[in-house]
Amino acid sequence: MTDRPNVLWIMADQLRFDYLSCYGHPHLHTPHIDALAARGVRFTNAYVQSPVCGPSRMSAYTGRYVRSHGSTWNGMPLRVGEPTLGDHLREVGARAVLVGKTHMTADAEGMAWLGIDPKSEIGVRVSECGFEPLERDDGLHPDSARQQWSAYDDYLVSHGFESENPWEDFANSGLDADGELLSAWLLKNSRLAANVPEEHSETAYMTNRAIDFMKEATADGRPWMCHLSYIKPHWPYIVPAPYHDMYGRNQIVSAVRHPDERKDPHPVYEAFMSNAIGQAFSRDDVREKVIPAYMGLIKQCDDELGRLMKYLAETGRLDDTLIVPTSDHGDYLGDHWLGEKDLFHEQSVKVPLIVVDPSPEADATRGTVCDELVEQIDLAATFIEASGGKVPGHIVEGRSLAPFLRGETPEEWRDFAVSEYDYSATPMAVKLGVEPKDARLFMIADKRWKFMHAEGGMRPMLFDMENDPDEYVDLGASADHADIVDMMYRRLAVW
Repeated sequence: MTDRPNVLWIMADQLRFDYLSCYGHPHLHTPHIDALAARGVRFTNAYVQSPVCGPSRMSAYTGRYVRSHGSTWNGMPLRVGEPTLGDHLREVGARAVLVGKTHMTADAEGMAWLGIDPKSEIGVRVSECGFEPLERDDGLHPDSARQQWSAYDDYLVSHGFESENPWEDFANSGLDADGELLSAWLLKNSRLAANVPEEHSETAYMTNRAIDFMKEATADGRPWMCHLSYIKPHWPYIVPAPYHDMYGRNQIVSAVRHPDERKDPHPVYEAFMSNAIGQAFSRDDVREKVIPAYMGLIKQCDDELGRLMKYLAETGRLDDTLIVPTSDHGDYLGDHWLGEKDLFHEQSVKVPLIVVDPSPEADATRGTVCDELVEQIDLAATFIEASGGKVPGHIVEGRSLAPFLRGETPEEWRDFAVSEYDYSATPMAVKLGVEPKDARLFMIADKRWKFMHAEGGMRPMLFDMENDPDEYVDLGASADHADIVDMMYRRLAVW
């Protein structure tokens, strides 16, 4: 054990906080993640800074709010000059390596303005979100200009899974009873087994690559942070055998939704409920096909983490590695008449977060639960501090979680958490006739109240999380709650 532990930061894409047994799911048992919770601190009020992949991850990688780093939507470049975790860790002699997804787009225009060669050492770091390049695979939309042929495609071909698009045809498609290849982008095909053996699936492959890095890093001698970023359980919802039929209709938790939510809803909420994804996931037959596959994907992730923890134990790395499993956002799965993510209900904006600190100072908090308001930007500060650095508070806007890990009470902890959403690039903005500058949403949440402000002259939304934990009753227009709305607007202004 050293005073500068390694960091294993595991992010499962679109993993809901309540789809783990340690967070209360009644049928989906995740013993390996539960074991991490028993060794560390489990946070129950952890919020992402935007409930969509790209902006959420850019906040996590910079430790900064979306309004600060400016990457407000998937594919919006993280501008040159935004310091990232990789930059902060390099300053203290530590490595930061990515295995998997970032959903980051490089600022090619900014590099051209500054005369930075994208192939130079600086250019590569800028293009890889500050990480040391090892195994990047964003995985989504394989036929788009953003997705290039990946090392995982090469891996599939080398094992006999050859086609023009191996990612699509094997990892994310299945065969029906007649042997016809069917894409899992269509939700009706989610119950098929993925057309690839489990040991060659994306999740297993990324676990292998993380282990490969740790073997190499052991000889290097420098402290490291490995960001293992699983593409799943994000859509396409399809999983290899035997996980594809582990769960059935009897294990599907009832949808959290109420008919009254559709009566005079907030305009933005109504627009998302009525889009194609919301309409699809409002159907029970869709939920019955998707949710068992979603559960199977999470079960596979948990088993792969078990394999990874076994490797760490066998090599003595459990004693000097800070381990953090989390997600970039959740998944509605039909709750609140919605699918995917995007808005600020708990199913979308709250994430699981467990921190296992190997130091003796954390022994007293092992297996405990913390209900303080935590933002995912706090991880950047935590990792910088754990790696021996001083958190640059004028840049990194999150705060270190170390006091909670060591049973201490930090001074002046936050009273509210913030999340943001820019929906200007969506059909919902077009439907509402909202200009891009006004297609912005802001969440302010404390332990009792959750507030949403929508630009463009719309009324706010407000939920009493103590008396209405399912977020059914929108009090944003209630005269009896005008003082709460005013308090939230003051908080938003201060922020």
